[in-house]
Amino acid sequence: MTAIKIFISTGEVSGDLQGALLVEALYRQAQLRGLNLDIVALGGEKMANAGATLLGNTTKIGSVGIIESLSFIFPTLKIQQKAKEYLHNESPNIVILIDYMGPNLNIGNYIRKTWPNLPIIWYIAPQEWVWSLGKDKTTKIVNLTDKLLAIFPGEANYFRQQGANVTWVGHPTIDRIKMAPTREEARRILGINSDTLAIALLPASRKQEVKYLMPVIFEAAKIIQEKLPLVHFLIPLSLETYRSPIEEAIKKYQLQATIYPSSSKNSTKNSQEIQESNNLEILAGADLAIAKSGTVNLEIALLNVPQVVIYKVNPITVWIARNILRFSIPFMSPPNLVQMKSIVPELFQENATPENIVSEALELLLNSERRTKTLTDYQEMRQSLGEEGVGDRAAQAILDLVLTRK
Repeated sequence: MTAIKIFISTGEVSGDLQGALLVEALYRQAQLRGLNLDIVALGGEKMANAGATLLGNTTKIGSVGIIESLSFIFPTLKIQQKAKEYLHNESPNIVILIDYMGPNLNIGNYIRKTWPNLPIIWYIAPQEWVWSLGKDKTTKIVNLTDKLLAIFPGEANYFRQQGANVTWVGHPTIDRIKMAPTREEARRILGINSDTLAIALLPASRKQEVKYLMPVIFEAAKIIQEKLPLVHFLIPLSLETYRSPIEEAIKKYQLQATIYPSSSKNSTKNSQEIQESNNLEILAGADLAIAKSGTVNLEIALLNVPQVVIYKVNPITVWIARNILRFSIPFMSPPNLVQMKSIVPELFQENATPENIVSEALELLLNSERRTKTLTDYQEMRQSLGEEGVGDRAAQAILDLVLTRK
């Protein structure tokens, strides 16, 4: 049987994770239908490990912001040229775009001009429905997609109202979180006592975040450590390239902290276990998380760990966004976006100071009413994320569209 050719395009660490979950689901559903798949992708190691053939690694060239993206223009164009050559030479049966608005709009527009009948599915649409930067981007997304697979109820409603063919499948983190251990199991694997006060620090999955977020997060951690001397900080690596700057920051701020997984020269069975399960143990074993904004916020929420979310970019980017683009968002972290209400504290730009982080963190750690309210809101939020089997529902919709076009 001739294999169905699927091309997937995504970027950054979170896109690689969501892409890997989708690739696994596509192979599962294809096996049930007796289909053979040939999946080629722009993504990262997780997608490759799930069975996709990588055309280019896009996990290290992601950014948020106008100024921040400038250094990634040429690497992105180079990888996109590879994608266009693949599309021209291999003629896939369907194209899946995952988030990653700028590069994926470029690929989608190229396909529509060159192969107007090649089906395109956008899975996890860009957060245009939150940013509201005007109808231009929305119209482009709607016009180039045959189907949009939404993960948030608000996302589904927004794009449906704009004329897109939308199916709400639920959030894929629901599936991923099933792999997480209990707090007790996580602490056993981490090698920390059940009564240790543990705070997870998640400063960066992008290069810009190492520059703008890590210093304020680590300064806040230093202050917390002065107030709570027995605290221990858990730091999961999103990319190995960040190990050295994080190690230097730990030393600079004199933190009682452990990086997971440990370096290869000090590798242990426990660190290997943590690596294989994608760091869910670190989150599950924490009493609190101080994190960058991103998909990880939803993982933390589903593990019932209170968190403080921070977000900082280049000041020039902020000035342009506020004064020229009139950029305004109600919330930035997924837990708050699910129901469009404040569930976790968000500290943006000038408000993302060490002092504010410490204030919010101590409140969540020491104020039982505030902590209970957060956990109650998490449970309410969970009800709006859909049922388990998100990846399989998305895979079924993709294969259904392929088979109707063959």
